[in-house]
Amino acid sequence: MRNPPDLRPDLAHAVIREEARPGQPKVGLVSLGCPKALVDSERILTRLRAEGYEISPDYAGADAVIVNTCGFLDSAKAESLEAIGEALQENGKVVVTGCLGAEPEFVTGAHPSVLAVTGPQAYEQVLDAVHSAAPPAPDPFVDLLPASGVRLTPRHYSYLKISEGCNHHCKFCIIPDLRGRLVSRPAHAVVREAERLVEAGVRELLVISQDTSAYGVDLRHATERGHRAHITDLARALGGLGAWVRLHYVYPYPHVRNLIPLMAEGLILPYLDIPFQHADPATLKRMARPAAAAKTLDEIAAWRRGCPDIALRSTFIVGYPGETEAEFQTLLDWLNEAQLDRVGCFQYENVKGAAANSLPGHLPEEVKQDRWERFMAKAQAISEAKLAAKVGTRQQVIVDSVDEDGAVCRTKADAPEIDGNLFIDTGFEALTSGDIVEVEVDEASEYDLWGRL
Repeated sequence: MRNPPDLRPDLAHAVIREEARPGQPKVGLVSLGCPKALVDSERILTRLRAEGYEISPDYAGADAVIVNTCGFLDSAKAESLEAIGEALQENGKVVVTGCLGAEPEFVTGAHPSVLAVTGPQAYEQVLDAVHSAAPPAPDPFVDLLPASGVRLTPRHYSYLKISEGCNHHCKFCIIPDLRGRLVSRPAHAVVREAERLVEAGVRELLVISQDTSAYGVDLRHATERGHRAHITDLARALGGLGAWVRLHYVYPYPHVRNLIPLMAEGLILPYLDIPFQHADPATLKRMARPAAAAKTLDEIAAWRRGCPDIALRSTFIVGYPGETEAEFQTLLDWLNEAQLDRVGCFQYENVKGAAANSLPGHLPEEVKQDRWERFMAKAQAISEAKLAAKVGTRQQVIVDSVDEDGAVCRTKADAPEIDGNLFIDTGFEALTSGDIVEVEVDEASEYDLWGRL
C-alpha cells in the first residue's frame, strides 16, 4: 500500500494496491477546485472501490480517467479544459464531472471526444459513464473497502462536508446556479461520519460547506436522532470526538458569537475562516453582500475578548467593478484595524453568468494588479508582525509530514494547503504524520514559523 502526495491520477492520495488483481478495472482521477469538490471526488472513488475498481497510479494504466472540474472563474475553466485535454492525450477515455460539467456544450465544444459530461454531485451519472467505459468486475472476497471510504487527503486529516449549495445571491458568484440552494445534511449523519473518520485515525476534521453558518436553516434546525441541525450544536458534538475541529466558510452572522465559548473551552479550534470579500459599504452593496463593515469590526473585537487566541482568516476581492481608489483605501484601513491573521486576495475577473459582469466601471488589469500588490503588502506586514509575536511562545502543532530534513507541522491557526507552516529541523526523528506535539517557537518569517520540541 502507498499514499502518493498529490491529487493527479499518477500522484493520488488515495490508498492504492501495488498490483491489481487479474481482470480488475482501473480508474484514474484528476480532482481540481475547492475542498468541496475534493469531497465529491472521494465519494465517487468510494463508490467505485465498492464496485471493485482499483485506483490507477498513472494515466497509462487506467481504463478510464475522471476529471472533476472547477468552473467558478474563467481561469479555473481554462485549467479544467487543459486537464481534460491532457487526460485525453495520455489516456483517451475521459469522463468529465464537477462544476464545469454544468456547461456540457462548453466542454464538448473544446473536447468533443470525452465520453460523458456530468454536473457537480451527479455521482450516479459518473458511475454510469465509467461502467460503459470499463465494466465493473467486483470480487467481494478481495475488494475490501475501509469503513471511512476512500480519502484523497493524508490519513490524519479529512474534510467533512455538512451541506451543499448556497442561498446567497452575490453578484460575482454563480455557485447557487452550479450547486443549487442550501441543502444541509442531517446532523446525526454528519456526526456519524465524523465518528468513523476519528475511529480510522483522523486527528483533524475540517468542516466545509458553501455557508457553514447557515447550516440547518433549510431543515428548520430540526432535531433528529438526538442531534440538532444547527452549527453551534454540531460544533459542540464534533468537539466531543477528541479530534481538532476547524471551521471554514463561516459567514459573520450574529449567532457566530455562540461558537466563541466552544473555542475558549477547547472543544473546537480557535479559528474562523470568514469570507469578508471587502470592507467598503458601497462596494459590498454592489457585490450584494452585507454592508456593515464597522459592525464587523465590533464583532471581531468581541470574538477576541471571548477567545484571545482566536485566529481569523479571510479572502478579499480587489478591483471589483466600480471600486474607486477611496473605496480601496477603505479596505486597506479596515484591514489595518481588523489585523486578520491569515489573508488571501483575488483580482476580480468576470464569471460567465454572474450579474457583476454587466456592472459599470470595470477596471483595467494594471489597476487591479497594483491594488492586489498593495493589499498583499499590507496583509504580509500584519502577518509578519503577528508571527514575530509568537517567538518564545509554546504552541501545540499537528505534524503533516516528516522527511530527512525535518518535520512540516501546522499550529491551530493554520489550515492545510492555505495557511502557513511550522517547521522543526532538529530532534524531529521520532515524529510521524498525525502526531500532535508541543513546540517552542524560536523563529518567524512573513508566513511561517520554526520551532523545537
